[in-house]
Amino acid sequence: MYHYYMFNKPFGCVTARRDPRYPTVMDYFRKCDNENLSPVGRLDRQTEGLLIITDDGKWNQLMTRPEHRKEKIYEFTALGELDNQKIQRLENGILLKGSSMPTAPCRIQVTDTAFLSETLPNLHPEIQEATKHNRPAHPVVMGRITVTEGRKRQIRRMMKAAGCCVLKLKRISIDGILLDESLQPGEWKEFTPDSRHSE
Repeated sequence: MYHYYMFNKPFGCVTARRDPRYPTVMDYFRKCDNENLSPVGRLDRQTEGLLIITDDGKWNQLMTRPEHRKEKIYEFTALGELDNQKIQRLENGILLKGSSMPTAPCRIQVTDTAFLSETLPNLHPEIQEATKHNRPAHPVVMGRITVTEGRKRQIRRMMKAAGCCVLKLKRISIDGILLDESLQPGEWKEFTPDSRHSE
């Protein structure tokens, strides 16, 4: 019988089995005593939120292989502004630095705007330190982005190509599987994917 765990990945840990510098997501699952567990996809060290851990290799491939185009939704906070022209460029597909192919179409919803001075207290201390040299009145944009790809640091690179710098990124959904809001960062729970995710 396979196991599926919904994990609220905290800021600062890496999606790996072991790492010489940082804690890993698999450190949180040592007590399961299951060497077959693996993360479904990856989140970079600074990205938080939904990460699924499973020992079902076939299901893992179904959820992560590019041709299956599973939708992933992220909440973002970014330094900069996203006007309609920038949003359209991103949604249509944008060429990332070092890549020969534009990104696949995506969807972006801007939910709020603010100034850096208002946003700074809500950021991780590491990001606060890295951002403090910016002027307090620098504009900040918040929103949701839905992508079907999983390129390395894709959303951060997309935003950079549009003149924005991601300050906070949290994945909240994979293929309709929503992060349980009661899970605190670093907490996980076992769940059963419904048949829609097993086709």
